[in-house]
Amino acid sequence: MLLEQKTAVITGCNRGIGKATLETFAENGADIFACVREESDEFTDVMTKLAAETGVTITPVYFDFAESEQIKVGIKTIISFRKQIDILVNNAGVASGSFFQMTSLQDLKQLFEINFFSQILFTQGISRYMSRFKTGSIINIASTAGLIGNAGMTSYGSSKAALIFATKTMATELGVMNIRVNAIAPSITKTDMFDQMEKKARDKLIESSALKRPAEAAEVANAVLFLASDLSSFITGQVLRVDGGLTI
Repeated sequence: MLLEQKTAVITGCNRGIGKATLETFAENGADIFACVREESDEFTDVMTKLAAETGVTITPVYFDFAESEQIKVGIKTIISFRKQIDILVNNAGVASGSFFQMTSLQDLKQLFEINFFSQILFTQGISRYMSRFKTGSIINIASTAGLIGNAGMTSYGSSKAALIFATKTMATELGVMNIRVNAIAPSITKTDMFDQMEKKARDKLIESSALKRPAEAAEVANAVLFLASDLSSFITGQVLRVDGGLTI
């Protein structure tokens, strides 16, 4: 198992890529702090069952990524367990689409608040704690929307582009503490976001890719697993495109 005796923090893991990553990490032996916005019996039951099946410890942590004070409480909660944190996966985020001239400043600020500012605040707190142990791997879930220009992606693409740039800066600064920082840039993936997309736009992206199909969430999770594991021990500051050849 690639993550045996390691502890990971994963945000936004109640569905989609985050949930697939949580399942993949558990199957590979990692203990996990599973960060989600709201407590629910369904999520608790799923985590309890997964922990029993894999023999790992899964600790739910509840806080709203849209609220900076709640993020700080979430950080303190995780640190209070006094466990070494080896891996951080920043997956929490929201999507929104509108054409440039129709994008309000309010919508832009709201998307950046969750997709960028909150990621920075949370990573600052967790990475400071990681620094005590002089090791770690941080994986930011970005998007190909942050790499290529697409109509209707002003807010979302810009927020992911900012996260990609921050990834490279973090890698440069945290490398001296043996903390690696990389990003994953998925393209269209079978998640709730996939179902919410306009079919015409969805089909256009699929047709533009080399593999002519969307990714499964588990395929993206496998890429996250690689960057979290020691198999990628000399990789940092990189953006791994999991896009089926969309950006060749």
